[in-house]
Parts: sequence; structure tokens; C-alpha cells
Amino acid sequence: MTFLPIVVRELRVASRKRGTYWVRSGAALAVIIAGTWLFLIMESAPQHMVALTLFGVLTGTAVLYALLSGVRSTADCLSGEKREGTLGLLFLTDLRGYDVVLGKMVANSFNAFYAVLAVVPILALPLLMGGITPGEFGRMALVALNTLFFSLSLGIGISSVSRSAKNSAAMTLLLILFFAAMSPALGAILSGTGRTSRIEPMFLVPSPAFAYYLAFDLNYRAGQPLFWYSLALVHGLAWLALGVASFIAPRSWQEKSTSGKVLGWRDRWRSWTYGDLPERKAFRRRLLDRNAFYWLAARARLKPASVWAVLALLACGWVWGLAKYRHDWLNEPVFVTTALILNGLIRFWFANEAARQLAEERKAGTLELLLSTPLRVSDILHGQYLALVRQFLGPLLLVLAIECVFMFAVVSTALAEERALWFSLWTAGMLMLVADLVALYWLCQWLALTVRNPLRAAGSSLAAILFFPWGAFALVMLGLVLTSMRSRGPDPSWKFFLGLWFGLGIAVDLIFGGWARHNLRTRFRVVAQQRYSAAGGIWKRLFGGAEEGAGPRVP
Repeated sequence: MTFLPIVVRELRVASRKRGTYWVRSGAALAVIIAGTWLFLIMESAPQHMVALTLFGVLTGTAVLYALLSGVRSTADCLSGEKREGTLGLLFLTDLRGYDVVLGKMVANSFNAFYAVLAVVPILALPLLMGGITPGEFGRMALVALNTLFFSLSLGIGISSVSRSAKNSAAMTLLLILFFAAMSPALGAILSGTGRTSRIEPMFLVPSPAFAYYLAFDLNYRAGQPLFWYSLALVHGLAWLALGVASFIAPRSWQEKSTSGKVLGWRDRWRSWTYGDLPERKAFRRRLLDRNAFYWLAARARLKPASVWAVLALLACGWVWGLAKYRHDWLNEPVFVTTALILNGLIRFWFANEAARQLAEERKAGTLELLLSTPLRVSDILHGQYLALVRQFLGPLLLVLAIECVFMFAVVSTALAEERALWFSLWTAGMLMLVADLVALYWLCQWLALTVRNPLRAAGSSLAAILFFPWGAFALVMLGLVLTSMRSRGPDPSWKFFLGLWFGLGIAVDLIFGGWARHNLRTRFRVVAQQRYSAAGGIWKRLFGGAEEGAGPRVP
């Protein structure tokens, strides 16, 4: 019998896929473009500073991508099989748990591994420039690959004990954040409260970010043993997660009887989430009178409360910082960082909710049943809009109010010549947040009809809305640098750069949002009746879907 037969099969399948080669080429090309941009931007800096900055940015991006790969690639690979009832079929053969786990891991993470592997040789370019040492390059390559293995293993470990795609992805992300950020933060808090004179290594060593920090020569010389301890511990945690998944997977696919105690907790949770019978009945009547799909998407009454709870948790952390650092906490970097965290949280959460309901109905086959009722496409879209407004309107208004307070606080303390800059920057950021949410509302629903996984739909939508403007902005900046190298002229003012960033962001929102809105209004029924197309990259997800020219305009 072939050792690890599923792994062997998946490697052979991947070797025949066109996307396998495109991913490697695309990842390397993206790093080359980013490196060229940084190199030209810093043309006047000393060569060793350019090399060190280039190495830090490229390796940081690679490690961050590796750290989040588990959420995207493996968090739903086993749980999805459980929901579809196909995982048990694999164990009717003589396959062992590790055969299935490693096979699913390879099948779902092959492109992520190739993307990181293709970037590693390019990281040697700063080495040739003389800014880093061979040991620094080798340690960083180890950290990137080890972090990828750690993230993928955590994802498949969580997937082995879960059935819900949303819960599996959330738990994977939470575990990754715990090891990478929360554990060092806890150590810093204990150190700041005076319980210890410094951050204890036990809080730092499990973090892949700590290994990345120590991989640089200056830090490595001061903490050489800690680097190898951190690398070994993170690697060991990855194997532990794989071992747990291999043990649990053959035993978790069956539908087992549930004890009365567990059923009691499930009933309580359902009661908290949906309310008791009279509450559900009154809530259903009130929402059905407005829109049937509104009730379907907004049945869980804890959804709005969960957003408020997370905002309250962030507020507690912010108040703790204010109580500890007092006036030193009230400065521009803290205000800007807080606004970026709030804006990112609202965008990511909104995108996931906007894509979730339609994607789940589409995958379960119930979307066609909805379309066979008197419900019109416009009713479905309006119902989803009402559900999102119910969940996010209050938190969005609060975030905008907080950012207005931050804006006036910054403007009141800024120099006279900087007040217009800060006022324009904060105003543009708040307007961009609202415009991005409108575009995400349309784009996430369109992509939810064309991909199997709602996480992929949300991720592709966020990539289009958030990363395309920055890519275009970087290209314009590169053009300006190349132009200035040929003819020296006056540098553009801040108004030009702010207007360029804001204009590109609004343009992307209008293009993708308008295109998705048009497709939803004209091709919704046609796409809902078709099978899923083969998985592809972001371009295929954005511009795939129904066959061209199919279907008339629907009401």
C-alpha cells in the first residue's frame, strides 16, 4: 500500500493544475513589484538601509500571509466534509486518520505553500545588496515556512472538532491571535502592572511574531536561545494540532446521541440567541410583515449584540490605556490606530455577514426554493439590506461619532498649517468607510452566488475593495518616482496624494459596486440555477458566475 495515498494523489492532481504554476508566478511577481517600488521610493537612502527596509517589509508581509493562511485554507476542510456527509465515506476504506488529515491539508494548502516558497528566493535580493547576513536570511526563511505550517495545522485541528464554517474560521483566527499577539500582550500587561520586572519568556516564546522579531541579527545576538526555543515550540504546537486532528477525525464524523446536560445548554443558547417561543413568534410576525428574507437573515437576535459586545471590549482596552498612561495616551498615533482598528473591524465583519446568508442558502439548495415563491429578487436584496442595517447601523454611527471626536481633538492640537491636512484626512477616511460598506453590500452578495464558501466570497470582496485602490496608488507613486528621476520638479502637495487616494477608493467602490449591483439585478436567477464553477483566483471569482448574455432582466 502506498504511504499517505491521499497526499500522493493530491500532489499528482496539483501538478496538472494550471493554477499551481500561476500562484507561484503571481506571488513572485507581486514581491518583485513591491520590492521595486520600495527600492525606487528610497533611492536617495544609503544602500544598507534600503536593503534592511526592503527585507523587513517583504519578510513581514510573507510571515503575515503565512500566519493567516490557516483561516483561509484549512479551517473548513474537514468541517465542510462533515456537513456534506462525505467524511465518513473515506473511513469506510482502510485509510487512517493521519492519511485523511494530511491529504486534506495538502489538498487545501498547496497554493499557500507554493506562494510562500516562491517568495523565499526573492528575499535573498537584499542579501546581495549587502544589507543583511546569510544567517539572517536563513532564519527568516525558516520562520516563514514554520509559521505557515503552524497556521495550517491549527486550521485543520479546529476543523476536525467543528461542523460550522463560521465557527471553525473564528476559532482558528482566535487561536492564531492568541499565540501571535494575545500571549505577548498579556505578558506586557503583567509587566506593566508591576507583577514582574520584564515580560516573561513564557508569554513570548509561543508567538511566531516573537520568532520573526528575533530572526533579525541585532535581536538574534541578544536572544539566540529564545529564537530556537520559539521556533521549536511553534513547530511542536503544529504537530500537536495535526496529531489531535488525526485522532479526532475518524471519531467525529458520526452523528452521536447527545447527553441531557449538553442538550440543556444547547436549549439555553438557542433561547438566548433566538428568544423563547413567544418572543420568536412576535419577532417573526414583526419581520415577516416587512420582508420574508429579512426575517430569514435576522432571526438571531444576538447578532447586533455581538457587535456591541466587541466594541465594548475594545472600549475597555482603550480606557485601560487611558487610565495607565493618562495624557500620554491622548495623541495622534493612538487616535489613528484606534480608528484603523474600528474601521477594519466594521469592514471585515460587515463583509462576512453580507456574504453569509446567500452563500448558505445557495450551498444548501434552498435558494432555488426561495426563488420559486412570490419573493422577487429585489425583495431578497432588500431583506438582506434590512438585516445588515439592523446589525451594523448603530455600531457604524457610534464609530463615526468617535472618529469625529478624534478628528476635532487632533485638529485642535495640530499646528495651524497642519489643521487642513488632518481635517481632510479624517473626513476622507469616514466617507471612504461608508462608501466601502455600500460597495461590499453589493459585491459580497454577488460573489456569494458564485463560490461555495462564504469566507471566500467575503475575502475576495475585501481584496477587491481594499487592495485594488492601494495597488493603483502604489503604481501612480512609482510613476511619479520614475518621472522625478528624469526631470527634477516641485514635489506634489499633500492635497494631490490625499485626493488621489480618495479618488481611487471611490472609483473602485463605484466600479465593483455598480458592476455587482447590475449583475444581481439582471443575472441573479440564472446564476442561482447553475452549478458552481471550478474554484479560481480573485479574477475568476469577481468576473466568473453565469454565462455571458444569459437571462433577461428579472424584477
